[in-house]
Amino acid sequence: MTREEAEALLTQAGERSDKAFPLFEAALACAVHDDPDRDLAPVLDMAKASIDRLTQRLKDESPEEALAETMAGDLRLSGDLITYDHPDNADVVAVAERRKGLPVTLGVFYLHAGRACGLDLHGVDFPGHFLLRIETEEGPLALDPFSEGRVVLPSELSRRALRTGLMPDVAAKLDVLMSPISDRAVLIRLQNNIFARAQQARDWARAERSALRRALLDPTDHHPWLDVAAAREGQGALAGALQALSRAQVLDGGATIAARAARERMRLRLN
Repeated sequence: MTREEAEALLTQAGERSDKAFPLFEAALACAVHDDPDRDLAPVLDMAKASIDRLTQRLKDESPEEALAETMAGDLRLSGDLITYDHPDNADVVAVAERRKGLPVTLGVFYLHAGRACGLDLHGVDFPGHFLLRIETEEGPLALDPFSEGRVVLPSELSRRALRTGLMPDVAAKLDVLMSPISDRAVLIRLQNNIFARAQQARDWARAERSALRRALLDPTDHHPWLDVAAAREGQGALAGALQALSRAQVLDGGATIAARAARERMRLRLN
């Protein structure tokens, strides 16, 4: 798959409904769009192995146990505690090779395998730390893919929420804390992680690519185009930055004032 083909796939994914959104395929396309010169066979093989192993484990184990044992035990996927901010942690191809990554990157693999085996599994946009929600006969459970898929107890969820600065009355509402999000939102959260790290490292080319992927994944949102513009400005591509700001203005009149100010600043630089 070339970068152009990946971009076309992401464009198609962005046009699909949330229910029909192809999470794993789109995540692969994001990785190829970032770095197309890699072999996808290892990540595809691991994804297939995860489904095969989970299918066998579900015959004798509960859904949450089978999922954790498959992903963390059989496939050795875990959170990267040592080099948490390494760029590879946010890339599904690299994670398949290294067997470690960010919570949301690991979560993509959990979601792919679990859904393929009929599990009712969703991402949870928990503040500061991506989690998974799995439906069981006893009710919904929170799983932490970063911590080998272990179950996160309700009391711990509340403690984590309080540490992020949420008010006690909000931190006590488990239905809010465990509210499922769409697969599109899962992948956009992953791209946000990439953008933030690239921006901090002043890797403006990578920041631009991640912002562009967000724009393709959610073509109705103007915010990614503002980030595309900022990344292009960081590279000195002022004409391209102006084009991105124009896209933001077209999508949302609420962005007009901020975009207009940025455009005027860049026009002065162009002159």
